[in-house]
Amino acid sequence: MKTRKSKLGALPILLAVGMVLAACGSAASTGTNPTPAANAPAATGQPAAETPASSGGSGETIKIVSSLPRTGLSKTQTDDVVAGIKLALEEHASKAGGFDIVYEDWDDATAQAGKWDAATEQANATKAANDPDIMVYIGTYNSGAAAIAIPILNRAGMAMVSPANTAPELTKRGFDDSLLDTLYPTGTRNYFRVVIADDVQGRAAANWAKELGFKRAYVLNDQEVYGRGVANVFAQKFAEIGGEVIANEGIDPKLPEFRSLMNKIRSEGADLVYFGGLVDSGGPQLLKDLRAVAPEVGWMGPDGTLTQAFIDAAGADVAEGALGTVAGTNRKDIAGKGAEFYQKFAQKYGKDNPDPYAIYGYESMNVVLEAIDRAGKKDRAAIMEEIRKTQDYDGALGKWSFDENGDTTLDRAQNTMGGYKAVKGVWEFQKYLQP
Repeated sequence: MKTRKSKLGALPILLAVGMVLAACGSAASTGTNPTPAANAPAATGQPAAETPASSGGSGETIKIVSSLPRTGLSKTQTDDVVAGIKLALEEHASKAGGFDIVYEDWDDATAQAGKWDAATEQANATKAANDPDIMVYIGTYNSGAAAIAIPILNRAGMAMVSPANTAPELTKRGFDDSLLDTLYPTGTRNYFRVVIADDVQGRAAANWAKELGFKRAYVLNDQEVYGRGVANVFAQKFAEIGGEVIANEGIDPKLPEFRSLMNKIRSEGADLVYFGGLVDSGGPQLLKDLRAVAPEVGWMGPDGTLTQAFIDAAGADVAEGALGTVAGTNRKDIAGKGAEFYQKFAQKYGKDNPDPYAIYGYESMNVVLEAIDRAGKKDRAAIMEEIRKTQDYDGALGKWSFDENGDTTLDRAQNTMGGYKAVKGVWEFQKYLQP
C-alpha cells in the first residue's frame, strides 16, 4: 500500500505551519501483517533553519533522507517502505558514484496529530535544504505533505522522489492548477514519483463500481489533497458512465462518530459510499457507522484505506466485503526483479507479504542510487538531472520511465490497477481494473 493518494490548496503552503492538507497516497495492503517489519529503522531528526543551501557540498559522504509518517496508524505501512529503502541501499553496499551513502529516516508525523503534520514536514524539508551533504529527499508519503515540501526543495535545487504520493495535481494540469502554480517557483521540475497518480485510480474505481451494479453513490472525502482529489475523479467518472452521484462532500475526520451522516446516506437511497481518504483520517469510523446504520450499503475506498491497519481499526467483521483499489501488479503475477525483491524482503525481514508500497520504497532508492552513479559527483543539480533522465528503467516494478512531468509511465502499462475486497480480515485481490 500506494494517491494511494493524498492526493491539496495552497498559496500559503510555505507559511501554513499549522495547516493540515490532504495525504496521498497512502498505501494499500493485500493482507499486510500489522506488525512492524523487523529491522525497520526508527524515526529521526527534525527542525531546521530557513536559508536554502547550495547545491554543492564537501567530503566523501552523500546523505539521502526520507520524510514519512513514522508515528500513528500509517507507521505499519511506512515501516515496510523504509525497509524497502534500506534493502536497496544494502544491495549497493551503501555506496554510489564513488561516495559513501548515509541514509536517515525522518518522521513527518507527531504523536499529538496521530498522522503527518504540516509544521513538521515544513521543518524536515527546510532542514534538508540547509544541509549541504543531503542530495536527495525521498518522500513524502502523503500528498498534502508533498505540497509543502516541493517548493522548499525546489528553491534549494534538490530532487524529491516519492514512493507513495498519488494526487495528480502535484504534477498535472486540470486538477488544481492554482496549487500546481505554487509548487515549482524556479520553473524547474524537481519532483518525481514512482507510483501511478489518482486520475487513473479514481476512474478505475468508478468503472468497477458501475460494473458491480452500483447505481447511486454518496461520495465523501477527508478534505485533504489526496482524499479530495481521488474522490472528485471518482465522482466525475461515475457520473459520466451513467451512475448517480447523490453528493460529494467533505467530513471532519476529528469527529468521534458519523451516525447522523449515515442516517442521511440511507435516507437518500445510496447503494454505495465511496470515501476518498486515509486510515488515519476517519475511514475506519465511517465504515463502522455505515455498517451499524445501513449495512446493506456498499463501501469502496482508494489505496489510502486499503491497508491492514484499516481492517484492524474497523474490525474484521465490520470490514468484511469492503472494496478498495491500489496501483500495482498483484503479488502472485509479479515476476523477474519484482519477484526477486519479495524473496529478498522475506529473507531479510521475515515477512512474506509486506505492504504493497514496500516495493515502491525499494524502487525509489534504487533509482536515486543509480542516478548518483551516473552523475559521479556530489552536486544536487547533476543528480537531479540524472534522475530526470531515467528512461526504460528495468526495475522491480517493470520497465518504465519518468515523463516530462516527473510521473511514471507505468500508467500506460496493462494490469497496473487492482481491485480488492476485505475477506476474513485481509484484503484479497479480485481483478485488474481499467481506467
